[in-house]
Amino acid sequence: MLNSLTILALASEGGSLIDVNPGLIFWTAITFILLLLVLKRLAWKPLLLALSQRESAIKDSLEKAEKAKEEAQKILQENQASILKAEEESKKIIEQSRIYADKLKEEMLKNSKEQAQKIIEDASSEIERKKEETFNELKTKVAEIAIQAAEKILSENLNKDSNKKLVDKYLDDITRN
Repeated sequence: MLNSLTILALASEGGSLIDVNPGLIFWTAITFILLLLVLKRLAWKPLLLALSQRESAIKDSLEKAEKAKEEAQKILQENQASILKAEEESKKIIEQSRIYADKLKEEMLKNSKEQAQKIIEDASSEIERKKEETFNELKTKVAEIAIQAAEKILSENLNKDSNKKLVDKYLDDITRN
């Protein structure tokens, strides 16, 4: 109840919250203006300076970030160009290797064919030589056998040299036919 009495006493003196007091308004306005002037001299300049510095620092950071972004884009493009160049070079190297391998394969096939042909030719000439040699030996043996047989048969009629000439002539005629 004491509280209600205090409120009633104040209300009876004329100091309610909705009452207009011109002296109070005047001194409140003067105090506010003085406070603004003091704040302007003491606080606004440092606050504005700090805000300005902060703004310029943010602007510098943004510019640096933009430059870094541009530089990163440039490096990325250079890297992509380098990758493309490396891919092209690797394709060229692979193609050159394939061409070299094909040429080497063709050369090796050609060399083996030449070697096989040479071996065949050497073998053929060796066979031909052996055949001729064997044929000549056989011819000589047959001639000797024929001469010996003819000598036994005709020992009185002909001599050995004329018999050999006769048999050689006969054998030449046989080989031609």
